[in-house]
Amino acid sequence: MDIVISNQSGVPIYEQIKKQIKMAILSGALAENAPLPSLRQLARDLQVSLVTTTRAYSELELEGFVQTMPGKGVYVKKINDAFIRDEYLKETKKALSAAVQYAKLAGLSANELHKLLDTMERESE
Repeated sequence: MDIVISNQSGVPIYEQIKKQIKMAILSGALAENAPLPSLRQLARDLQVSLVTTTRAYSELELEGFVQTMPGKGVYVKKINDAFIRDEYLKETKKALSAAVQYAKLAGLSANELHKLLDTMERESE
């Protein structure tokens, strides 16, 4: 599992780790029951503190992506299709919210923004 972190990003490192693992799970790159690196191993590999990896894994567990099996490690939980859809919907809403803000700054009307979205959707097919 490749995780790339940036100390220059305004995003906290634990959040960068969490997001990349979450996306790997949602995309299927990390399958159900796949083991994640131990907290210590991941901290060593990324050269971050154990507190950072612990927070990332804890939040992933709270959000339902992984489960900790004491003495065995952290594993990817079974994710049902409805859960995956909900997670993608959340990410879509975040992205669209940012797009709307940028469109306002650019002076685009709602109609122009709709046309742009339609064009992008056609181009992605």
